[in-house]
Amino acid sequence: MTTNATLPAACANRHCLTRPHPHRHGRAAASAAAIVALLIATSAWLSLVFSSPSLRLQYWSHVRFSASPLLPYSSFPPLSGPSPRLPSTDAPPSHHHHHHHRDNDGDDRLAPLALRHIVFGIGGSAHLWQRRREFVRLWWRPGAMRGHVWLDDRVPRAPRNSSLARSLPPVRVSEDISRFRYTNPTGNPSGLRIARILAETVRIGHRGARWFVLVDDDTIICPENLVAVLAKYDWTEMVYVGAPSESHSANTYFSHSMAFGGGGIAISNPLAEALAGMMDECIERYPRLYGSDDRLHACVSELGVPLTREYGFHQVCAWSISSLNQIFCSFNDTFFFLLFLSQWDISGSAHGLLAAHPVAPFISIHHVEAVDPLYPGLSSLQSLKLFTKAMKSDPLSFLQRSICYDKRKKLTFSISLGYAIQVFPSIVLPRELDRSERTYAAWNKLNSRNEFDIDTRDAYRSVCKQQILFFLRDIERVGNTTLSSYRRAKGRDDLKIKLLCFPQSHPLPDVNEIQVFGTPMRKNWHLVCSLL
Repeated sequence: MTTNATLPAACANRHCLTRPHPHRHGRAAASAAAIVALLIATSAWLSLVFSSPSLRLQYWSHVRFSASPLLPYSSFPPLSGPSPRLPSTDAPPSHHHHHHHRDNDGDDRLAPLALRHIVFGIGGSAHLWQRRREFVRLWWRPGAMRGHVWLDDRVPRAPRNSSLARSLPPVRVSEDISRFRYTNPTGNPSGLRIARILAETVRIGHRGARWFVLVDDDTIICPENLVAVLAKYDWTEMVYVGAPSESHSANTYFSHSMAFGGGGIAISNPLAEALAGMMDECIERYPRLYGSDDRLHACVSELGVPLTREYGFHQVCAWSISSLNQIFCSFNDTFFFLLFLSQWDISGSAHGLLAAHPVAPFISIHHVEAVDPLYPGLSSLQSLKLFTKAMKSDPLSFLQRSICYDKRKKLTFSISLGYAIQVFPSIVLPRELDRSERTYAAWNKLNSRNEFDIDTRDAYRSVCKQQILFFLRDIERVGNTTLSSYRRAKGRDDLKIKLLCFPQSHPLPDVNEIQVFGTPMRKNWHLVCSLL
């Protein structure tokens, strides 16, 4: 009985040692697998967090994003393996093998930012191009700048070796957009085409490109100042640079954090390549959006990239001024902002903006056809030619604002270099002059101060307080200085001032022209400003 009782126990022990229970084995294996998976996931997370930003952007730089952000991660293309080549629409080779290009041109990667590193995408339409190409010619520099004008249809080509052909960027026709949905009841489907200009420009392939700048064909650009501003940013990161509208209604309708495209949007190379890979699918998710800027902003938002804007500060500088009767003043208050990308969602006279807007460095203005001629007595195109001539004479100093006081005669001089001089018949403090006089209306034709997201002020109702205006007549470079002359404008209230403001004399009754001498500002103008 004892033997028979111990044998089954011995056999049971041998069975347990040689063949464990299947349920216990499964639990142990699952625990081990969970621990290994946790260690792998933790290592991957730590590697992603502490890796350099450029390594984290390699995925966006090489892989075409062809999945909705709403899909699970398993639906995304793998991070490893060969990168698919984006389709090319032109003969030049694509530079989407970005790191290979960097290895070959390592010296150029370290070179300071120059115009050759910026590629422009200029949006336009075929039926307006013959007129608006004259605006582009004012700022485009053949041989030094690269990019394309993107139209909705073919236009007659100028002879290859003609001065017109040599002074303009190449013209391309945008791809067909009929496959995309557009359901906005008040907009125009052309917004789809213009939104895709960035993707089409990137897919062409531009060797050594660091920035892609999107503008409209009715925009004026200052290339030197654009380079100076973009040089402050790391082009190897995802950067989205631009400015909102002056119109409060426009910003409220679209977004206060959206770059309005006509005035200029700068997209860094990594962000441009990421957008090019996802653009077509992205815009399909937003059929009800109005135009191109909001579609581009929506896609940038999906990548988590915020709008980069510049904020201003005050600076003290000095200028000398002389007139025909030898008036001399020292300008001791100048107001500067680091970036001026003006959307110009306004109509009417732009004088209030030009005479008091953020000044240095001037980058761009948009909607130049929607406002009155900038200088009285000239057509819109003639005004823009004089405007860009002043801009090219001294880009950093162009439109910088200086204020001078004549305490004895109680006069205030306010200069926007290259545009106009305002002479007030009283002492006007800088805080008031810093506000733009509302000589214009918003995009909805309203003029109240609540319509604008900038500081504005009412025009003086009393003719006895109104300023006398001197507008730029000509400007030239003399050695290391600029000499600009400003001619007195005839005011419609001159007779009223003589009759109603007596015995107060009219400001500078015998002065018909004022000349301004200025030295070019240094590149570190925000740190040092030389006195004349």
